[in-house]
Amino acid sequence: MAQTLTAQEAAELLGVTRQTLYAYVSRGLLTTETGDTPRERRYPAHEVMALKASRQQGRAPRAVAQATLDWGLPVMPSAITLIDQGRLYYRGQNAATLAREASLEETAALLWQLPQSALRRDSPWPDEGLARQDSPEWLLNRFVHVSERLEEDVGPGSDARQAERSGAALRAMAFGVCGRQDAGLPIHHLCARAWQLDEWQADRLRMALVLCADHELNPSSFAARCTAATGASTRAALIAALATLSGPRHGGATARVAALFNEISASDAAEVLRARLARGDAIEGFGHPLYPQGDPRAAQILAGLPHDPIAEAIVNAMSSLTGLSPSLDFALVALSRALALPRGAAFGLFALGRCVGWIAHILEQRASGGPIRPRAHYVGEPPRAWP
Repeated sequence: MAQTLTAQEAAELLGVTRQTLYAYVSRGLLTTETGDTPRERRYPAHEVMALKASRQQGRAPRAVAQATLDWGLPVMPSAITLIDQGRLYYRGQNAATLAREASLEETAALLWQLPQSALRRDSPWPDEGLARQDSPEWLLNRFVHVSERLEEDVGPGSDARQAERSGAALRAMAFGVCGRQDAGLPIHHLCARAWQLDEWQADRLRMALVLCADHELNPSSFAARCTAATGASTRAALIAALATLSGPRHGGATARVAALFNEISASDAAEVLRARLARGDAIEGFGHPLYPQGDPRAAQILAGLPHDPIAEAIVNAMSSLTGLSPSLDFALVALSRALALPRGAAFGLFALGRCVGWIAHILEQRASGGPIRPRAHYVGEPPRAWP
């Protein structure tokens, strides 16, 4: 076998499409090398064979269990969100359709299966000048502070009471993101007023928030469920979820996408990205294992935005070099640039929209009444006598 393979050869050896092959590169599972032409990418044969071996580790229960942790098999029942054939559904409703018409509050009422009437009540949230930071953890610090006034809600309650408690948590997150409170105002208008946006721009925020609302059992939603399963409060579960979202392999990727925009120009985008890929660097904001044909959330957010030559150059270069399409992280940063939002706003919008899904998972987990306690496959030193 040759030392390097073409994209077609590598894809056939792995038994995947070329889009999936490019996703492996984006996730750091494979590296590429320059081929005979600048646009040709070749794949080290030993890496492809090693990846094939790891994917074929058999049908043993331990191997199957391990595979579920990395975009693998479903691990628990949920009636909240379905991702099927490149489309996203919230309780059976197409999320793309909801994003064209619904508010975040209406989406919350659907996902929570609770009345919407109590979702717009504001408490007097405290603000002692907690400033935005470059790190995604700025919102975690603000929410921990702001949410101190949330009611402990570990016990059951009526639908109206649960809606009021859940709505209060969502409004606390909104205040953490935009620093504004106004009883009765829809959340997207709350943010629009804080950021001095017009009606069209406010509607773009609404669309993005709805598309961020949930995404099945992602790491932050799983963290929220694990926390809720212990009997902890909604506030504690949301803090756990928000801390998880801040990681650079989850919502914190928006910070790295924003940095890419700042470091690149429309004229050198292809050259810079080609060099990074040749070094084996991951390019955040492109490709998604659950959407091999492209992330529909990103496409909907990006459609109709004002022309941004840098964004267009990056998208075109990545399409040419890897075949990958923008993900939600890229779209949120592009939206923030188009609306001239403050730094960190892309992550804030991600967290604010996803807060709806977190609460839905918290409520569903409490209703199930079961614990979440996976077992570890021990691979350390075997038992032996002491000393």
